[in-house]
Amino acid sequence: MQPRTVSFPLRVVGQDVALALFITVMQVQGTVAKVAGEGELRSLSHLGNLGYALLAVSGLVLAVRRRWPVPVFVTTALASLVYYGLDFPDGPGWLGLFVALYTLAAYGDGRRSLVVAGVGTSLLTVGWLVAAADIEPRAAIGWVFFRIGASVMSAALGESVRSRRVIAAEAQERAELAERTREEEARARVDAERLRIAREVHDTVAHAIAIINVQSGVTAHVLDKRPDVAREALRAIEQTSSRALREMRAILRVLRDDDDGRVPYPGLGQIDELAVKAREAGLDIKIEETSPETSLPSAVGSAAYRIVQESLTNVIRHVGPTRVTIALHPGVDAVQIRVTDEGRRAASGEDAGDLHLPSQHRAGAGTSAGPGRGIVGMRERCELLGGELDAGPRPGGGFEVNARLPLAPTGPRR
Repeated sequence: MQPRTVSFPLRVVGQDVALALFITVMQVQGTVAKVAGEGELRSLSHLGNLGYALLAVSGLVLAVRRRWPVPVFVTTALASLVYYGLDFPDGPGWLGLFVALYTLAAYGDGRRSLVVAGVGTSLLTVGWLVAAADIEPRAAIGWVFFRIGASVMSAALGESVRSRRVIAAEAQERAELAERTREEEARARVDAERLRIAREVHDTVAHAIAIINVQSGVTAHVLDKRPDVAREALRAIEQTSSRALREMRAILRVLRDDDDGRVPYPGLGQIDELAVKAREAGLDIKIEETSPETSLPSAVGSAAYRIVQESLTNVIRHVGPTRVTIALHPGVDAVQIRVTDEGRRAASGEDAGDLHLPSQHRAGAGTSAGPGRGIVGMRERCELLGGELDAGPRPGGGFEVNARLPLAPTGPRR
């Protein structure tokens, strides 16, 4: 066992010094009083005051008991063996040994400390019994057994204190770990909320910008020839941008508002408004919808709305004017969503005139951009609620998005 390198406060060092002086006085004074009262055969002053020296050493060494518990115990044990082996008076000279045993067990490292204490106590027992082989009167041997029992009790008491200290430290560590875990969970919830807000912002802005891009192209194309159509396109741009701003305020208000006056997130009830805006952008929208058997959770309704919105945005950006079918079928345990389009129509002058859209916009408002994260974002929304989403080209042309959202969200799948 290595010496303890822990630095103790001055107050603790002062307590140990005071205890060492007290034990020394008790051992010496108690033994002197016993000799004076009972008239022991051998005085402490024999062999050059060796008895006094042994009692003083076993007491004063306790001043460093916390820093070096093993050397202190070894010192007190050797002093005791020599003291009783030379047949010095049997007084309270064992006080320092008991304190050293307690300190060894209480401030040691558990198993090894107990091994040292056990071996030391065994050697002391043998030495004490050998020294007391011819003790007179024989009844005095009871003090030998007292010393043996008190040594065992001192070590047991020290181990009990050490165990309680270890248990308290482990409980404190578990509490700190639980606190760190709660903080990490809180940070994870914050990150998830930020991601959700980012998706909401992306869906809202992308949809609005796609429609505004198409309508602005219509305005530029027909401004001189058909001002009434240009006026309608500008009105659609105004309405779309106004709605996008309202949605943005509703989304971002959660970052700074403490009241309850928040605008609810859009749900399936606003699908018709989406269809109106998409028709203004040149899409032919058909809605197939069944009434829900039960009210939908807000998270499910909002996710369904965003999936339809993102699907329409992708059609506007990458396909242009075409027929789109939106099928919404709320069931007992899930909502089925299907958005299909028929693909790009062949460009013709008549079609362009009917839809008030120049050829570059019929090709898709987002042709200059690379592939986005629309489908990835929709799939992440589904997975967060425990649902699933499939998206891909149709065999006969066009594109289809299929999503299933459970009414009782189960969280992301592992």
